[in-house]
Amino acid sequence: MLAVTFVLYQALNFYWWIVIASAILSWLYAFNIVNPGNPFVDAIGRFLWQMTEPVYRRIRRFMPDLGGIDLSPLVVLFAIMFLQYFILAYIDPAIMRAGI
Repeated sequence: MLAVTFVLYQALNFYWWIVIASAILSWLYAFNIVNPGNPFVDAIGRFLWQMTEPVYRRIRRFMPDLGGIDLSPLVVLFAIMFLQYFILAYIDPAIMRAGI
């Protein structure tokens, strides 16, 4: 059972880096540092958008409109941090005590 929580923890860690990469790429797009017409950059941007946009969309429904500032990646990162801490502090010790 610890292997399942380890895989879940690592999946959350992987998604953490996807959110970070998506935020950085969106800043690079906004400041016109990268060319969105480049096929390689476009492929990476589409991949990151497809991985993060469904989660962001759900969060944006509850977030107040702050103009051009999008805080949904920050909310996702805090949620991931909370879930990782919850796994390490509560789930794993409970599994160890139960001997599963």
